Amino acid sequence: MTPRAPLSRVEFIALLAMLFATVAFSIDSMLPALPQIALELSPDNANQAQLVLTSFVFGMGVGTFFTGPLSDRFGRKPVILAGAGLYIFGALLCFAAQGLELVLAARIIQGLGAAAPRVVGLAIVRDLYAGRGMARIMSFAMMVFTLVPAIAPLMGSWIIALSGWRSIFLAFILFALFSAGWLGLRQPESLPRDARRPLHLQTLWQAVLEMFAHPTVRYSILAQTLSFSLLFMAISLIQPIFSDVFDQSEHFVYWFAGIALFSGSASLLNAALVMRYGMRALATLALGVQTVLSVLMTAIWLFGLRGDPMFYIFLIWMTSIFFQVGLTLGNLNAITMEPMGHIAGTAASVSGGLATVFGAAIAAPVGLAFNGTPLPLSIGIALAAGLAFITLQYMRRLEIRGFA
Repeated sequence: MTPRAPLSRVEFIALLAMLFATVAFSIDSMLPALPQIALELSPDNANQAQLVLTSFVFGMGVGTFFTGPLSDRFGRKPVILAGAGLYIFGALLCFAAQGLELVLAARIIQGLGAAAPRVVGLAIVRDLYAGRGMARIMSFAMMVFTLVPAIAPLMGSWIIALSGWRSIFLAFILFALFSAGWLGLRQPESLPRDARRPLHLQTLWQAVLEMFAHPTVRYSILAQTLSFSLLFMAISLIQPIFSDVFDQSEHFVYWFAGIALFSGSASLLNAALVMRYGMRALATLALGVQTVLSVLMTAIWLFGLRGDPMFYIFLIWMTSIFFQVGLTLGNLNAITMEPMGHIAGTAASVSGGLATVFGAAIAAPVGLAFNGTPLPLSIGIALAAGLAFITLQYMRRLEIRGFA
């Protein structure tokens, strides 16, 4: 058989962006559906509707542990296509479910499937590009990817208006079929059979032990976990706060689009500054500023400010949360991976899985504590950002003393 020609750079970037967009589309397009899900499936406890977000994230985090090693064993394309099948199965269950419990279980299945394009997409880039070439491809892909969080809630609201909230799961199925078909028909397998490695659970466990024996890796994973938790807190509660606190349900999707578009510029700022100031310094600064802003947000609400001024203060604060993510998560991931080059694929799966699962576990109680005010969110984010800031400061001291 004649080997298939590689994709052009433009088509490869577009395909990569679509694979990465699976996660953002699966989370952000659900935001406008939360009130209707609460009304239909959880009328006695509306806060439980937020679990359709964190349950997906939890499943994705668990799947992240395994998709990297599985793709090293069986190849990149088979794992992504199998993940797409699992994702579609979960979406079908969600569409048919008549109770919140089954929806949550199905969302976990969806998350397990969505881990494949998230992790294995990165592996494909590593297979085909290296060094600055890889960084350039990732930058272009992430620029396209930033548009998805901006338009996903708007698309979700259109789907709901047209045919109800359950139809969003049909949109997920169409999205997965299109991206999987595109990958299957156009992208050649990037990992040759002779380069594949056997899958051993013992190898995975040894990687976990090695990673946690390294102080820098250990503390950067903790900081990642806390950073993920504050992101998941914000995603879980942004729609209820816009709707219930500030009566902005009709305009939520447009405000969210603006927040997402502005926050997407953080990755460009990080790229411009990271070579000069370093990964840890930028992440530490971003988390320190976020801690101060979240404490101020809490104090201003407790002081009694309400109405339009409070809404715009909340809007600025919420934008700062998503903006600081662009200055923290990528840098913290790079810090984690720097000493783990010899087990890079497995280390990426382990660190991403741990940070995502425990970040979702920390965020879920904060979402359930929503009481009609922004206080659970502002206090939760202040604590998470503050602890992450302290963790990075402690890491710096260890490095100065030569223990990291």
